[in-house]
Amino acid sequence: MSLTLKRKHIPLNDVSIVRDTMLCVGCGGCVGICPHDAISLIKTQESYSPHIFSEKCKRCGLCLYVCPGYSVDFKDLNLKIFGKEPDDKVLGNYVATYIGYSRDNYIRYNSSSGGLVTQLLIFALHKKIVDGAVVTATSGDDPLKPQPFIARTKAEIIKASKSKYCPVPVNIILKEILNSRNGEKFAFVGLPCQIQAVRKAETINKALKEKIILHFGLFCGHAPTFRATEFLLWKMGVKKEDVKNINYRGEGWPGMMSVLLKNGTKISVPHHSPYYWGLAFGLFFHLKLCSLCSDKLSELSDISFGDAWLPEIIAKDKLGTSLIIARSELGEKILRDAYTEGLIELKKVNIDRLLQYKLNIIGRRVNARMHILKLLGVKIPYFNRELPTPRFLDYLRAILFYPLNYLMSRNWKATELYVKCARLCPILESII
Repeated sequence: MSLTLKRKHIPLNDVSIVRDTMLCVGCGGCVGICPHDAISLIKTQESYSPHIFSEKCKRCGLCLYVCPGYSVDFKDLNLKIFGKEPDDKVLGNYVATYIGYSRDNYIRYNSSSGGLVTQLLIFALHKKIVDGAVVTATSGDDPLKPQPFIARTKAEIIKASKSKYCPVPVNIILKEILNSRNGEKFAFVGLPCQIQAVRKAETINKALKEKIILHFGLFCGHAPTFRATEFLLWKMGVKKEDVKNINYRGEGWPGMMSVLLKNGTKISVPHHSPYYWGLAFGLFFHLKLCSLCSDKLSELSDISFGDAWLPEIIAKDKLGTSLIIARSELGEKILRDAYTEGLIELKKVNIDRLLQYKLNIIGRRVNARMHILKLLGVKIPYFNRELPTPRFLDYLRAILFYPLNYLMSRNWKATELYVKCARLCPILESII
Protein backbone atom coordinates (compact mmCIF):
# COMPACT_ATOMS: atom_id res chain seq x y z
CA MET A 1 0.00 0.00 0.00
CA SER A 2 1.43 3.33 -1.09
CA LEU A 3 1.26 5.93 1.67
CA THR A 4 1.90 9.63 1.17
CA LEU A 5 0.68 10.90 4.55
CA LYS A 6 3.23 12.04 7.08
CA ARG A 7 3.23 9.77 10.11
CA LYS A 8 2.54 12.64 12.52
CA HIS A 9 -0.87 13.15 10.89
CA ILE A 10 -2.06 9.57 11.49
CA PRO A 11 -3.90 9.00 14.80
CA LEU A 12 -2.24 6.07 16.54
CA ASN A 13 -5.43 4.29 17.44
CA ASP A 14 -8.19 2.33 15.75
CA VAL A 15 -11.86 2.73 14.90
CA SER A 16 -13.02 0.93 18.02
CA ILE A 17 -13.24 4.36 19.67
CA VAL A 18 -15.67 5.44 16.95
CA ARG A 19 -17.67 2.23 17.31
CA ASP A 20 -17.80 2.54 21.10
CA THR A 21 -19.08 6.12 20.95
CA MET A 22 -21.77 5.07 18.43
CA LEU A 23 -20.39 7.34 15.70
CA CYS A 24 -19.79 4.55 13.19
CA VAL A 25 -22.00 4.72 10.10
CA GLY A 26 -20.93 1.32 8.76
CA CYS A 27 -19.35 2.67 5.56
CA GLY A 28 -16.57 0.05 5.52
CA GLY A 29 -13.76 2.51 4.88
CA CYS A 30 -11.73 1.09 7.75
CA VAL A 31 -11.90 -2.41 6.24
CA GLY A 32 -11.04 -1.14 2.77
CA ILE A 33 -7.95 0.81 3.82
CA CYS A 34 -6.47 -1.54 6.46
CA PRO A 35 -3.18 -2.98 5.08
CA HIS A 36 -3.14 -5.82 7.60
CA ASP A 37 -6.66 -7.28 7.11
CA ALA A 38 -7.19 -6.59 10.80
CA ILE A 39 -10.81 -5.39 10.57
CA SER A 40 -14.07 -7.05 9.62
CA LEU A 41 -17.65 -5.76 9.69
CA ILE A 42 -20.37 -7.38 11.74
CA LYS A 43 -24.00 -6.79 10.74
CA THR A 44 -26.08 -5.60 13.70
CA GLN A 45 -29.75 -4.69 14.09
CA GLU A 46 -28.87 -1.10 13.31
CA SER A 47 -26.00 -1.11 10.82
CA TYR A 48 -22.51 -2.59 10.50
CA SER A 49 -19.94 -2.52 13.28
CA PRO A 50 -16.16 -2.92 12.92
CA HIS A 51 -14.45 -5.77 14.74
CA ILE A 52 -10.70 -5.40 15.34
CA PHE A 53 -8.49 -8.50 15.28
CA SER A 54 -6.00 -7.41 17.94
CA GLU A 55 -3.43 -10.03 16.93
CA LYS A 56 -3.26 -8.52 13.41
CA CYS A 57 -3.68 -4.83 14.23
CA LYS A 58 -0.46 -2.78 14.11
CA ARG A 59 -2.19 0.37 15.44
CA CYS A 60 -1.07 2.36 12.41
CA GLY A 61 -4.15 4.58 12.68
CA LEU A 62 -5.12 4.45 9.00
CA CYS A 63 -8.61 3.16 9.75
CA LEU A 64 -9.28 6.03 12.13
CA TYR A 65 -7.83 8.58 9.75
CA VAL A 66 -10.26 7.73 6.92
CA CYS A 67 -13.29 7.32 9.22
CA PRO A 68 -15.99 9.97 8.60
CA GLY A 69 -17.30 9.34 12.11
CA TYR A 70 -14.00 10.48 13.60
CA SER A 71 -13.35 13.68 11.65
CA VAL A 72 -13.77 15.37 8.29
CA ASP A 73 -11.71 18.46 7.51
CA PHE A 74 -13.89 19.95 4.77
CA LYS A 75 -11.67 22.97 4.35
CA ASP A 76 -8.54 20.89 3.73
CA LEU A 77 -10.31 18.38 1.47
CA ASN A 78 -11.86 21.12 -0.66
CA LEU A 79 -8.41 22.61 -1.14
CA LYS A 80 -6.95 19.24 -2.11
CA ILE A 81 -9.82 18.26 -4.44
CA PHE A 82 -10.89 21.54 -6.03
CA GLY A 83 -7.90 23.77 -5.32
CA LYS A 84 -9.94 26.28 -3.34
CA GLU A 85 -12.39 26.73 -0.53
CA PRO A 86 -16.02 27.03 -1.62
CA ASP A 87 -17.37 30.48 -2.40
CA ASP A 88 -20.76 29.12 -1.38
CA LYS A 89 -20.48 27.84 2.19
CA VAL A 90 -23.80 25.98 1.90
CA LEU A 91 -23.60 24.29 -1.52
CA GLY A 92 -19.83 23.83 -1.60
CA ASN A 93 -17.67 24.08 -4.72
CA TYR A 94 -19.56 23.70 -7.98
CA VAL A 95 -19.39 24.58 -11.66
CA ALA A 96 -23.08 24.54 -12.58
CA THR A 97 -26.47 23.20 -11.46
CA TYR A 98 -28.95 21.36 -13.68
CA ILE A 99 -32.05 19.25 -13.83
CA GLY A 100 -32.03 16.26 -16.16
CA TYR A 101 -32.85 12.64 -16.82
CA SER A 102 -31.92 9.64 -18.94
CA ARG A 103 -33.48 9.55 -22.40
CA ASP A 104 -33.74 5.78 -22.08
CA ASN A 105 -37.26 5.44 -20.67
CA TYR A 106 -36.59 1.96 -19.29
CA ILE A 107 -33.65 3.24 -17.23
CA ARG A 108 -35.53 6.37 -16.25
CA TYR A 109 -38.67 4.53 -15.09
CA ASN A 110 -36.79 1.86 -13.18
CA SER A 111 -34.41 4.21 -11.33
CA SER A 112 -34.94 6.42 -8.32
CA SER A 113 -35.02 9.87 -9.88
CA GLY A 114 -34.42 10.09 -13.60
CA GLY A 115 -31.74 7.44 -14.04
CA LEU A 116 -28.91 9.95 -14.49
CA VAL A 117 -26.41 8.03 -12.35
CA THR A 118 -27.12 4.76 -14.18
CA GLN A 119 -26.97 6.40 -17.62
CA LEU A 120 -23.75 8.30 -16.94
CA LEU A 121 -22.02 5.20 -15.56
CA ILE A 122 -22.98 3.28 -18.70
CA PHE A 123 -21.68 6.19 -20.80
CA ALA A 124 -18.37 6.34 -18.90
CA LEU A 125 -17.95 2.58 -19.27
CA HIS A 126 -18.79 2.63 -23.00
CA LYS A 127 -16.35 5.49 -23.64
CA LYS A 128 -13.65 3.66 -21.65
CA ILE A 129 -13.36 6.56 -19.24
CA VAL A 130 -13.62 3.92 -16.52
CA ASP A 131 -13.18 0.15 -16.44
CA GLY A 132 -15.79 -0.36 -13.75
CA ALA A 133 -18.06 1.36 -11.26
CA VAL A 134 -18.48 0.77 -7.53
CA VAL A 135 -22.22 0.35 -7.01
CA THR A 136 -24.62 -1.51 -4.71
CA ALA A 137 -27.23 -4.17 -5.42
CA THR A 138 -29.21 -6.40 -3.07
CA SER A 139 -27.84 -9.79 -2.14
CA GLY A 140 -29.40 -12.83 -3.77
CA ASP A 141 -28.88 -14.85 -0.59
CA ASP A 142 -30.28 -12.19 1.77
CA PRO A 143 -32.53 -9.54 0.17
CA LEU A 144 -32.29 -7.40 3.32
CA LYS A 145 -28.51 -7.21 2.95
CA PRO A 146 -26.89 -4.76 0.49
CA GLN A 147 -24.11 -6.03 -1.76
CA PRO A 148 -21.50 -3.52 -2.96
CA PHE A 149 -19.50 -4.63 -5.98
CA ILE A 150 -17.62 -3.40 -9.03
CA ALA A 151 -19.91 -3.36 -12.06
CA ARG A 152 -18.05 -3.91 -15.33
CA THR A 153 -20.98 -4.25 -17.75
CA LYS A 154 -24.10 -2.30 -18.67
CA ALA A 155 -26.28 -5.11 -17.29
CA GLU A 156 -24.49 -5.04 -13.94
CA ILE A 157 -24.89 -1.26 -13.68
CA ILE A 158 -28.62 -1.50 -14.41
CA LYS A 159 -28.92 -4.31 -11.84
CA ALA A 160 -27.63 -1.91 -9.19
CA SER A 161 -29.97 0.99 -10.05
CA LYS A 162 -32.41 2.39 -7.48
CA SER A 163 -31.64 3.70 -4.00
CA LYS A 164 -30.86 1.39 -1.10
CA TYR A 165 -32.45 2.81 2.05
CA CYS A 166 -30.33 0.91 4.54
CA PRO A 167 -26.69 0.93 5.72
CA VAL A 168 -24.29 -0.03 2.92
CA PRO A 169 -20.61 -0.89 3.60
CA VAL A 170 -19.64 0.16 0.09
CA ASN A 171 -16.12 1.26 1.04
CA ILE A 172 -14.98 -2.29 1.70
CA ILE A 173 -14.53 -2.35 -2.09
CA LEU A 174 -11.50 -0.06 -1.73
CA LYS A 175 -9.42 -3.15 -1.07
CA GLU A 176 -10.59 -4.72 -4.34
CA ILE A 177 -9.79 -1.52 -6.20
CA LEU A 178 -6.28 -1.47 -4.75
CA ASN A 179 -5.80 -5.07 -5.88
CA SER A 180 -7.14 -4.43 -9.40
CA ARG A 181 -4.97 -4.54 -12.52
CA ASN A 182 -2.49 -1.75 -13.19
CA GLY A 183 -3.97 1.11 -15.16
CA GLU A 184 -7.62 0.33 -14.36
CA LYS A 185 -9.86 3.32 -13.60
CA PHE A 186 -13.08 3.37 -11.61
CA ALA A 187 -16.14 5.42 -10.81
CA PHE A 188 -17.47 5.40 -7.26
CA VAL A 189 -21.12 5.96 -6.28
CA GLY A 190 -21.84 6.74 -2.65
CA LEU A 191 -23.53 8.79 0.03
CA PRO A 192 -21.78 11.88 1.45
CA CYS A 193 -20.13 10.01 4.34
CA GLN A 194 -18.92 7.28 1.98
CA ILE A 195 -17.48 9.88 -0.41
CA GLN A 196 -15.80 11.59 2.56
CA ALA A 197 -14.07 8.35 3.55
CA VAL A 198 -12.94 7.70 -0.04
CA ARG A 199 -11.55 11.21 -0.46
CA LYS A 200 -9.71 10.95 2.85
CA ALA A 201 -8.28 7.56 1.84
CA GLU A 202 -7.09 9.07 -1.44
CA THR A 203 -5.04 11.66 0.45
CA ILE A 204 -2.94 8.90 2.02
CA ASN A 205 -2.89 6.39 -0.82
CA LYS A 206 -1.59 7.53 -4.19
CA ALA A 207 -2.65 4.33 -5.97
CA LEU A 208 -6.23 4.76 -4.81
CA LYS A 209 -6.33 8.35 -6.01
CA GLU A 210 -5.07 7.31 -9.44
CA LYS A 211 -7.63 4.52 -9.76
CA ILE A 212 -10.80 6.29 -8.59
CA ILE A 213 -11.21 9.10 -11.10
CA LEU A 214 -14.93 9.78 -10.86
CA HIS A 215 -16.98 10.30 -7.70
CA PHE A 216 -20.79 10.34 -7.98
CA GLY A 217 -22.34 11.60 -4.74
CA LEU A 218 -25.98 11.10 -3.78
CA PHE A 219 -28.05 13.64 -1.85
CA CYS A 220 -28.82 12.20 1.58
CA GLY A 221 -31.20 13.10 4.39
CA HIS A 222 -29.92 10.16 6.40
CA ALA A 223 -29.27 6.46 5.83
CA PRO A 224 -32.04 4.58 7.69
CA THR A 225 -30.97 1.73 9.94
CA PHE A 226 -31.92 -1.88 9.19
CA ARG A 227 -34.73 -1.46 11.71
CA ALA A 228 -36.50 0.85 9.24
CA THR A 229 -36.91 -1.93 6.67
CA GLU A 230 -37.98 -4.36 9.38
CA PHE A 231 -40.59 -1.85 10.57
CA LEU A 232 -42.04 -1.56 7.07
CA LEU A 233 -42.15 -5.34 6.68
CA TRP A 234 -43.90 -5.55 10.05
CA LYS A 235 -46.41 -2.95 8.89
CA MET A 236 -47.02 -5.00 5.72
CA GLY A 237 -47.46 -8.17 7.76
CA VAL A 238 -44.45 -9.77 6.06
CA LYS A 239 -41.90 -12.06 7.71
CA LYS A 240 -38.26 -11.50 6.80
CA GLU A 241 -37.75 -15.13 5.88
CA ASP A 242 -40.56 -14.89 3.29
CA VAL A 243 -38.90 -12.07 1.32
CA LYS A 244 -37.30 -12.86 -2.04
CA ASN A 245 -36.43 -9.34 -3.18
CA ILE A 246 -36.81 -5.70 -2.10
CA ASN A 247 -36.79 -2.58 -4.27
CA TYR A 248 -36.80 0.64 -2.27
CA ARG A 249 -37.52 2.85 -5.30
CA GLY A 250 -38.39 2.61 -8.99
CA GLU A 251 -41.53 2.16 -11.09
CA GLY A 252 -41.79 5.81 -12.00
CA TRP A 253 -41.43 8.87 -9.78
CA PRO A 254 -41.50 9.33 -6.88
CA GLY A 255 -41.89 5.58 -7.04
CA MET A 256 -42.60 3.02 -4.38
CA MET A 257 -41.09 0.32 -2.24
CA SER A 258 -41.97 -3.12 -3.54
CA VAL A 259 -41.44 -6.44 -1.79
CA LEU A 260 -41.51 -9.70 -3.76
CA LEU A 261 -42.30 -12.73 -1.63
CA LYS A 262 -41.01 -16.23 -2.25
CA ASN A 263 -44.54 -17.36 -3.11
CA GLY A 264 -44.67 -14.84 -5.99
CA THR A 265 -46.82 -12.24 -4.21
CA LYS A 266 -45.79 -8.60 -4.65
CA ILE A 267 -46.61 -5.96 -2.03
CA SER A 268 -45.99 -2.27 -2.62
CA VAL A 269 -45.92 0.86 -0.47
CA PRO A 270 -46.20 4.25 -2.26
CA HIS A 271 -43.39 6.74 -1.67
CA HIS A 272 -45.82 9.28 -0.19
CA SER A 273 -47.18 6.85 2.39
CA PRO A 274 -46.47 8.06 5.94
CA TYR A 275 -45.23 4.53 6.61
CA TYR A 276 -42.59 4.85 3.91
CA TRP A 277 -40.58 8.02 3.31
CA GLY A 278 -43.09 10.11 5.20
CA LEU A 279 -43.17 10.66 8.93
CA ALA A 280 -42.05 7.27 10.23
CA PHE A 281 -39.36 6.30 7.73
CA GLY A 282 -38.15 9.84 7.20
CA LEU A 283 -37.98 11.15 10.75
CA PHE A 284 -36.80 8.16 12.70
CA PHE A 285 -34.36 5.24 12.43
CA HIS A 286 -31.30 7.52 12.42
CA LEU A 287 -27.75 6.53 13.21
CA LYS A 288 -26.08 9.01 15.55
CA LEU A 289 -23.61 10.20 12.91
CA CYS A 290 -26.43 10.83 10.41
CA SER A 291 -28.08 13.15 12.92
CA LEU A 292 -24.88 15.25 13.05
CA CYS A 293 -24.16 15.40 9.33
CA SER A 294 -24.68 18.65 7.42
CA ASP A 295 -23.12 17.45 4.15
CA LYS A 296 -26.46 16.57 2.57
CA LEU A 297 -25.39 17.31 -1.03
CA SER A 298 -22.17 15.26 -1.25
CA GLU A 299 -19.95 18.32 -1.29
CA LEU A 300 -16.77 16.35 -2.09
CA SER A 301 -18.03 14.54 -5.21
CA ASP A 302 -17.45 15.33 -8.89
CA ILE A 303 -21.20 15.34 -9.50
CA SER A 304 -23.99 15.31 -6.93
CA PHE A 305 -27.44 13.87 -7.69
CA GLY A 306 -30.79 14.00 -5.96
CA ASP A 307 -34.55 14.04 -6.45
CA ALA A 308 -35.78 17.23 -8.15
CA TRP A 309 -38.38 18.23 -5.56
CA LEU A 310 -39.28 21.39 -7.47
CA PRO A 311 -42.88 22.59 -7.84
CA GLU A 312 -42.82 22.46 -11.65
CA ILE A 313 -41.41 18.91 -11.55
CA ILE A 314 -43.73 17.56 -8.88
CA ALA A 315 -46.80 18.75 -10.78
CA LYS A 316 -46.16 16.81 -13.99
CA ASP A 317 -43.25 14.38 -13.71
CA LYS A 318 -44.20 10.70 -13.49
CA LEU A 319 -40.92 9.16 -14.71
CA GLY A 320 -38.26 10.94 -12.67
CA THR A 321 -35.91 13.91 -12.88
CA SER A 322 -32.59 14.47 -11.15
CA LEU A 323 -31.27 17.61 -9.56
CA ILE A 324 -27.61 17.78 -10.54
CA ILE A 325 -24.65 19.72 -9.15
CA ALA A 326 -21.55 19.52 -11.36
CA ARG A 327 -18.65 20.23 -9.02
CA SER A 328 -15.50 19.43 -11.02
CA GLU A 329 -14.48 20.11 -14.60
CA LEU A 330 -14.44 16.36 -15.27
CA GLY A 331 -17.96 16.01 -13.91
CA GLU A 332 -19.16 18.90 -16.05
CA LYS A 333 -17.50 17.45 -19.16
CA ILE A 334 -19.12 14.03 -18.73
CA LEU A 335 -22.54 15.63 -18.35
CA ARG A 336 -22.04 17.77 -21.45
CA ASP A 337 -20.66 14.91 -23.55
CA ALA A 338 -23.54 12.58 -22.60
CA TYR A 339 -25.98 15.37 -23.48
CA THR A 340 -24.28 16.00 -26.83
CA GLU A 341 -24.61 12.30 -27.70
CA GLY A 342 -28.34 12.44 -26.95
CA LEU A 343 -28.19 10.08 -23.95
CA ILE A 344 -29.53 12.52 -21.36
CA GLU A 345 -31.68 15.60 -21.12
CA LEU A 346 -29.99 18.48 -19.35
CA LYS A 347 -31.29 21.91 -18.44
CA LYS A 348 -29.35 24.53 -16.56
CA VAL A 349 -31.26 25.91 -13.59
CA ASN A 350 -30.59 28.25 -10.70
CA ILE A 351 -31.38 26.32 -7.53
CA ASP A 352 -29.02 28.18 -5.20
CA ARG A 353 -31.64 30.02 -3.17
CA LEU A 354 -33.92 26.97 -2.79
CA LEU A 355 -31.14 24.68 -1.58
CA GLN A 356 -29.56 27.36 0.60
CA TYR A 357 -32.86 27.93 2.38
CA LYS A 358 -33.39 24.23 3.09
CA LEU A 359 -29.77 23.55 4.03
CA ASN A 360 -29.66 26.51 6.39
CA ILE A 361 -32.56 24.97 8.31
CA ILE A 362 -30.78 21.60 8.41
CA GLY A 363 -27.51 23.27 9.42
CA ARG A 364 -29.16 25.07 12.34
CA ARG A 365 -30.70 21.82 13.60
CA VAL A 366 -27.43 19.91 13.29
CA ASN A 367 -25.56 22.67 15.10
CA ALA A 368 -28.14 22.61 17.91
CA ARG A 369 -27.74 18.83 18.31
CA MET A 370 -23.98 19.21 18.50
CA HIS A 371 -24.29 21.88 21.18
CA ILE A 372 -26.69 19.76 23.24
CA LEU A 373 -24.49 16.65 23.00
CA LYS A 374 -21.40 18.66 23.95
CA LEU A 375 -23.19 19.99 27.03
CA LEU A 376 -24.03 16.41 27.98
CA GLY A 377 -20.41 15.36 27.51
CA VAL A 378 -21.25 13.08 24.58
CA LYS A 379 -18.55 12.44 21.98
CA ILE A 380 -19.15 14.10 18.60
CA PRO A 381 -17.02 14.06 15.42
CA TYR A 382 -14.79 16.92 14.30
CA PHE A 383 -16.28 18.57 11.21
CA ASN A 384 -14.34 21.62 10.09
CA ARG A 385 -17.19 23.61 8.59
CA GLU A 386 -19.28 26.64 9.46
CA LEU A 387 -22.89 26.08 10.48
CA PRO A 388 -25.63 28.69 10.96
CA THR A 389 -26.52 29.76 14.49
CA PRO A 390 -29.39 27.73 15.97
CA ARG A 391 -32.63 29.31 17.16
CA PHE A 392 -34.60 28.45 20.27
CA LEU A 393 -36.85 25.96 18.44
CA ASP A 394 -33.77 24.24 17.00
CA TYR A 395 -32.53 23.55 20.52
CA LEU A 396 -35.97 22.30 21.56
CA ARG A 397 -36.05 19.92 18.60
CA ALA A 398 -32.52 18.75 19.46
CA ILE A 399 -33.59 17.90 23.02
CA LEU A 400 -36.58 15.90 21.75
CA PHE A 401 -34.82 14.24 18.81
CA TYR A 402 -32.72 11.52 20.47
CA PRO A 403 -35.26 10.12 22.97
CA LEU A 404 -37.97 10.13 20.28
CA ASN A 405 -35.69 8.48 17.73
CA TYR A 406 -34.67 5.80 20.23
CA LEU A 407 -38.25 5.06 21.26
CA MET A 408 -39.76 5.06 17.76
CA SER A 409 -37.05 2.88 16.22
CA ARG A 410 -37.54 0.19 18.85
CA ASN A 411 -41.26 0.35 19.62
CA TRP A 412 -43.06 0.05 16.31
CA LYS A 413 -46.51 0.39 17.83
CA ALA A 414 -45.38 3.76 19.18
CA THR A 415 -44.19 4.71 15.68
CA GLU A 416 -47.56 3.70 14.25
CA LEU A 417 -49.36 5.75 16.90
CA TYR A 418 -47.14 8.76 16.18
CA VAL A 419 -48.02 8.62 12.49
CA LYS A 420 -51.75 8.44 13.26
CA CYS A 421 -51.50 11.38 15.67
CA ALA A 422 -49.49 13.41 13.15
CA ARG A 423 -52.31 13.02 10.64
CA LEU A 424 -54.63 14.73 13.13
CA CYS A 425 -52.04 17.21 14.38
CA PRO A 426 -49.59 18.14 11.53
CA ILE A 427 -47.35 20.09 13.91
CA LEU A 428 -45.98 16.73 15.12
CA GLU A 429 -44.46 16.25 11.67
CA SER A 430 -42.02 19.11 12.23
CA ILE A 431 -41.34 18.55 15.92
CA ILE A 432 -37.91 17.03 15.25
